[in-house]
Amino acid sequence: MSTPIQKLFDLTGKTALVTGGSRGLGLQIAEALGQAGAKIMLTSRKASDLEEAAGDLQAQGIDARWVAADASDPAQIQKVVDETMQRMGHIDILVNNAGATWGAAVEDHPLEAWDKVMDLNVRSIFLFSQAVGRASMLPRGSGRIINVASIAGLGGSLEMKFIAYGTSKGAVVNFTRTLAGEWGPRGITVNALAPGFFPSKMTKGVLSTFGVENLAARAPLRRIGDDDDLKGAALLFASDAGKHITGQILAVDGGVSVVHGG
Repeated sequence: MSTPIQKLFDLTGKTALVTGGSRGLGLQIAEALGQAGAKIMLTSRKASDLEEAAGDLQAQGIDARWVAADASDPAQIQKVVDETMQRMGHIDILVNNAGATWGAAVEDHPLEAWDKVMDLNVRSIFLFSQAVGRASMLPRGSGRIINVASIAGLGGSLEMKFIAYGTSKGAVVNFTRTLAGEWGPRGITVNALAPGFFPSKMTKGVLSTFGVENLAARAPLRRIGDDDDLKGAALLFASDAGKHITGQILAVDGGVSVVHGG
């Protein structure tokens, strides 16, 4: 007998750790998972932002907690995972969302900025996945990892100078596929969301430079993302509704990658 669709999407009894979860896309994903019944642990650098975000989720009846940490520091990553295990018992879902960007032409791009982007966008995803896998998912033989990539990792750009960011998100794409192959036999699915343009602190400069209307006009759906557009895809990857999906990269971009070669 098949499972009712509502039960397939139900996350009651699950725990999700969301990096970069205090605002923007991370908070949107955390809200979706929490509304589906998951307990949420948020982490990012700023305690004040985390406290506010957790309060917003708690006001919706979501069990939300937080721990401040710098995701570019391996010791602090391990501290987050250890504290989450101590306070919540296990980690069923890991959302690797923390990230950084830097806009500069290749010939002018500072090495320290390259390293900053790579450490946060690539190395931290590896370290969080490794730590959560060791602590909870591998011993229990189950888990869901959702990496936040970008359509910038699916192709280049003539206008936007994002060599480090684009390279890092391309790495996230192949990290997702590689880890899915290795950990699939051990009960863990690994997928990635590849958002297009969404309003956020990170995209504020790009949206200002190129204009929301101009960017929307490039998408077949003639709009950029909003506060709800990642929720359904994230819930699919996190729940039993997506239990037979792994190693996939889902562009949530209004169709931009279809018509612009992503």
